[in-house]
Amino acid sequence: MLKYISARDHRLMRRVQGWRPPRWVRVWMVCATRGGDGWLWCLLGLAILAVGGRDALPALIAAAVATAVGTGLFTWLKRATGRKRPCAIQPHCWAKLLPPDRFSFPSGHAITAFAVALPLGLFFPPLIWALLFCAFSVAVSRIILGMHFVSDVLAGCVLGSALGYAAFRLLT
Repeated sequence: MLKYISARDHRLMRRVQGWRPPRWVRVWMVCATRGGDGWLWCLLGLAILAVGGRDALPALIAAAVATAVGTGLFTWLKRATGRKRPCAIQPHCWAKLLPPDRFSFPSGHAITAFAVALPLGLFFPPLIWALLFCAFSVAVSRIILGMHFVSDVLAGCVLGSALGYAAFRLLT
């Protein structure tokens, strides 16, 4: 099963890294990945703290707990699996961003994005689609920019969503 997934990941990696998307897609992907570095989530947290009412503190605690657990989990999994990043296997044709570490599995950006977006969206339902769009953009950007394989990002999305939902349930 792992060989099957890896073969598909590598085939898609070669296609993505050879693709030269339109400028607007490149700008969107770089902005999404930079937003996923953490500053977007911090600004969002401050905004929710300022206008979120009585649900602001539980929502932020849920997001923080899910993110902290997710960070520990992806740090451990990256070291345990030692999977090389796509950009370490084949240079990217246009993205020149440097990866935050050497290992690919799972995507820490995807874990964090969904660990923040899901509990905040569950506490504040009118925001859920915008938050999920942001989280999805961060996740896809990691593939498009050659930082992760599809399976790395999918695993990150699932783990981050599970952690975010669990943290939400703990605080409601």
